[in-house]
Amino acid sequence: MTIAEVSKKYDISADTLRYYERIGLLPPVNRNKRGIRDYSEADCGWVEFIKCMRGAGLSIETLIEYISLYQQGDSTVDTRKKLLIEERKKIIKRMEDMQDTLDRLNYKIERYDNWAYGIKKNQEEI
Repeated sequence: MTIAEVSKKYDISADTLRYYERIGLLPPVNRNKRGIRDYSEADCGWVEFIKCMRGAGLSIETLIEYISLYQQGDSTVDTRKKLLIEERKKIIKRMEDMQDTLDRLNYKIERYDNWAYGIKKNQEEI
C-alpha cells in the first residue's frame, strides 16, 4: 500500500506516518524501485497498533521503548509485558477519573432538567 492509501485507511496524515517512521515509532517501511514507501500487512499492523495505543493515551516515548524492545527479540518479553501492565494501570486510572467526571456531568444535567421542569432542589451554582 502507498502512504496515501495507509493514511486514508487509518485516518492518519502522511506527514504523521513519515514522522513516526523517522523517530523509530514505526519500523522502517520498505520502498519500491522508485523509492516510494510500500506498506506491507505487517507495517499496517504496526500503524493500527500505534493508532490504538496513542488513542488510549500512551506516550510516543513509551511506544518507542516498546517497539525497540520488540525488535530486540524474545529476550525482552518480560520487560514488554511489564511495560504494558504499567500502561494498563494508567489507562484504568484515567477511565476511573473519566467515569467520575461523567457521573458529575450526569448529575448536573439531571439537576438542570429538574430545574427546567420546576423541580428546584437547592440548586448549586457549581
